[in-house]
Amino acid sequence: MFVAYAIVGILLALALSASATLTFTRNEAVTASMAKVHVPESWLNGLGALKAAGAVGLVVGLAVPAIGSAAAVGVALYFVGAVITHIRAKDFEIAPPVVLALLAVAALVLRVMSA
Repeated sequence: MFVAYAIVGILLALALSASATLTFTRNEAVTASMAKVHVPESWLNGLGALKAAGAVGLVVGLAVPAIGSAAAVGVALYFVGAVITHIRAKDFEIAPPVVLALLAVAALVLRVMSA
């Protein structure tokens, strides 16, 4: 199970790193998506930091199971919140946050099973 966690965790960490970078650099697609669901621009640095912390936690979780589990929980909650935010704004383009939330849950299950 550890190999499966390592693969899922690293892939998710790469996706989170890319997303954090795009958020920090105010990528047009990211800012448009955030504006569409009424997220204030002042929140972007904090949201990017959460994504970056999740990525770091998943990678550290390769060596420290508790941190990997905590990071996976945090990432799953982040993207569940994103899904809820999209639905409340009546924006039903929710595939990306749903997929990332499911990957975070998979990472959590795999991390717990491999400990």
